[in-house]
Amino acid sequence: MSKRHRFLPDLHPEEIAARQLAGLKWTVAHAAKGSPFYRKRLKEAGVDPAGIASLDDLRRLPFTTAHDLQDGYPLPLLSVPEKDVVRIHASSGTTGKRKVLSYTQADIDTWKNMFARCYELAGLTTLDRVQVCVGYGLWTAGAGFQLGSEHFGALTVPVGPGMMEIQLQMLVDLQTTCLCSTASMALLLGEEVERQGLKDKIALKRCIFGAESHTPKMRRQFEQALGLEASFDIAGMTELYGPGTGLECEARTGIHYWADLFIVEILNPATLEPVEPGQVGEMVVTSLRKEAAPLIRYRTRDLTRLMPGACTCGYCMPRHDRIQGRSDDMFIFRGVNIYPGQIAAVLEKFKQLSSEYQICLRRQEGLDHMQVRLERRPDAEVESAALAKAVSDEIRRQILVRSEVEVLAPGALPRSFAKTKRVLDERDQD
Repeated sequence: MSKRHRFLPDLHPEEIAARQLAGLKWTVAHAAKGSPFYRKRLKEAGVDPAGIASLDDLRRLPFTTAHDLQDGYPLPLLSVPEKDVVRIHASSGTTGKRKVLSYTQADIDTWKNMFARCYELAGLTTLDRVQVCVGYGLWTAGAGFQLGSEHFGALTVPVGPGMMEIQLQMLVDLQTTCLCSTASMALLLGEEVERQGLKDKIALKRCIFGAESHTPKMRRQFEQALGLEASFDIAGMTELYGPGTGLECEARTGIHYWADLFIVEILNPATLEPVEPGQVGEMVVTSLRKEAAPLIRYRTRDLTRLMPGACTCGYCMPRHDRIQGRSDDMFIFRGVNIYPGQIAAVLEKFKQLSSEYQICLRRQEGLDHMQVRLERRPDAEVESAALAKAVSDEIRRQILVRSEVEVLAPGALPRSFAKTKRVLDERDQD
């Protein structure tokens, strides 16, 4: 990536580290001055903002969690006067209170530049036409994709989620070239394009997708159905501006994240100590330029790992692996800790299956039961009972639990315009 870019910064590791230290010093001082919450937390931890002298001092700082955001509702972590806040966004909270994040105009400007980097890294130009198929409103998704696309200079088609007839109409009539959606939405759209025979009438070349875990099989499925040249996994969260905190390059060896705007730590979620290099742990982030609601060692609950070495694409920004799930997505079945991604990894081995799956947990007569519901590929020629047994045996071998496996006809499982719900836990109801 030696050519000059409009938005992507070309920084040496030493320059990134210098920006991180300057940003860390500013963030801690800014939060301590403007936020009673942070001022109290830092004092309890014995941290004097003036004493931040190196990046190693990050380990001395206290953690921030989603509960802190919910406890501080409606404007948590606020570190500027309310008159300086120009926008809020929110995501759902586990206790009923939404996690609300405030933005100054400078925060919005940082976000749009950050997102423009993503479009540039994905190889778009101002001649591209971007169809935004994610949620608008309080959520950051639609606003972020549109903000970044317009700042980048591409023609932007803000359809939002759902509305399949309009989505297809825009794909055909406006010849949009880049789809921005969840993986589930891309898959659903691909199935409809194939069903209506529209593949030769659309001009899609790229898809930028995110917001949920996906499998390589799911990705291959929608790439093929939509006739894509490439697709790119995007990272982001409402707490850290929104989507756009990083993107895959065409090498697909991890997500380049904007290390000049935030610091990433990968910690053991139980001990909160750093994991070994290359090991999976919980992503903890510290913002470096966020004004209204800065983040200091915020526990994202996202599970990933840092990718060692330089990327073959030649771009300088460091990488983390795709998000493999959340530490709070884990469920316990008969004493075994299981993440949905482990089930998905088993299914990758079976070419006769589509990417769709659903895990149903029930309790009968005091004993937990797990049913894994799958879909057969339309072109698969296999006896369902034999395939179900093979999958069940492989789950038993890989994850050490017994499960009932049901293989369904193509299209039998529910589809979603947003994030597909993979686990239905009905044990409390039982």
